Amino acid sequence: MFGPTRPRSQPQPGHLYDVAVVGAGLAGTELAWRLARAGRDVLLVSQALDHLGNLYQPGVAGAGFPPGSIFGQVAARLAPDTDGWTFHRHLKAEIEATAGIHLLQSTVTELGETEEQVTLATWEGPPLHARAAVLAVGAFLKGRLLIGDTLEEAGRLSEVAYDFLADDLARSGVWLIGGEQTAAGVEGAPPYDVRFLTPAPAELDGFRLTRFGRVYALGRCTPGEHTYASVLTDAARLADELVGA
Repeated sequence: MFGPTRPRSQPQPGHLYDVAVVGAGLAGTELAWRLARAGRDVLLVSQALDHLGNLYQPGVAGAGFPPGSIFGQVAARLAPDTDGWTFHRHLKAEIEATAGIHLLQSTVTELGETEEQVTLATWEGPPLHARAAVLAVGAFLKGRLLIGDTLEEAGRLSEVAYDFLADDLARSGVWLIGGEQTAAGVEGAPPYDVRFLTPAPAELDGFRLTRFGRVYALGRCTPGEHTYASVLTDAARLADELVGA
């Protein structure tokens, strides 16, 4: 375990985190892990912690995780044919054992900002506060699954989309554009296409959303082509940037 043996914070309503990471897929999980190891007090908030670090493929074979990432380290300890659910359980245990990360299951619906902090409104409870916030919500901004003739409001099978957050970004003036990807069928589940929104390239200055001073975006919720390796590499770069700031 890295960092102190006791948590750096005992979060209560009104607690101010160093960084709030919205979304616990590859990008958000990797970023939170790196920030916590660097001594930051991190909130990692996800709509479903049972999906932390889930992959779009059935197992870890051929994923191409960078060796220095938490994903690469966990995968290196497991058999090459390990299934995705087993990998998720080992990865989640590592994140839970990392001092400085507060895992929270909640749905972020709005962002507010002052010169000193970002406030995250949620469906489930009081607002959350951090000195900086990172959107790592993957394909979930207005995510829509197309399975045959069926349309589902989700970013992945059985995972609800971030419609309210997308609407809030649009109200803040962020120009959102469409993205799309295909997920292969696994273990009896059919293949499907997912369509979602991302900030337009002009809305980003590196990782930072230009409409804000303290809000960043990372991973598949940014425009362009992404792989597991590129997302994890970008997470390492953003972690260095936030630690340096």
